[in-house]
Amino acid sequence: MQERQFLMVAGAPTPVAPFSHLVEIDDWVFVTGQMPTWPDDDGRALPDGIAAQTARVMDNLVIVLAGVGLDLSHVVQARVYITRFQEDYEAMNAVYSSYFPADRRPARTCIGVTGLARDALVEIDLIAKR
Repeated sequence: MQERQFLMVAGAPTPVAPFSHLVEIDDWVFVTGQMPTWPDDDGRALPDGIAAQTARVMDNLVIVLAGVGLDLSHVVQARVYITRFQEDYEAMNAVYSSYFPADRRPARTCIGVTGLARDALVEIDLIAKR
């Protein structure tokens, strides 16, 4: 059994709470939910609208995965949290699905929530396997 690794990724967004960007054990990689914040400017305003925020979140997830030599093809499960479920579900899905080939989409849960850090519209976390 591999020792747990609690990792922060250089160049990834500044955490909005006390957490590691990811934890790895036995070739399983648990990626903390990413927000639509900018990796190069934590104080910059969030992108406007669900499509832009979903793209920023996905790009942040790509940065975190790349920090440990992985990419979205390693993802086996995703959880999506959105604050305006009825209003934003379709637009979020359109952006989210563009990041995965149609025949290689991870298992996924999408949850409507009452609020997210920084008043974000979307947050996504991942589980990946080496």
